[in-house]
Amino acid sequence: MHDLTGFQRDLLYVIDGLDNPHGLAIKASLENYYEKEIHHGRLYPNLDELVEKGLVEKGEKDQRTNIYTLTRRGRREIEARREWEQQYVQPQE
Repeated sequence: MHDLTGFQRDLLYVIDGLDNPHGLAIKASLENYYEKEIHHGRLYPNLDELVEKGLVEKGEKDQRTNIYTLTRRGRREIEARREWEQQYVQPQE
């Protein structure tokens, strides 16, 4: 995951947190988090790159809507990232 941008990592987390997310649901979640519009020209090329890297699988819901899910590798990458973060971020008491 070290070679991903922060935006791409956020995409993985959003995809993992939604049930069978499609592009517009992912976009809406990110816009809520970033508090600004996410343009299609930013979203879809980054999703495609995650597919190319083998972290996300792209499937069809219907002829107009794609569904994105994490691959096993994508899930392992998220878990590895969480373990790494826990080394540095201690829970607040």
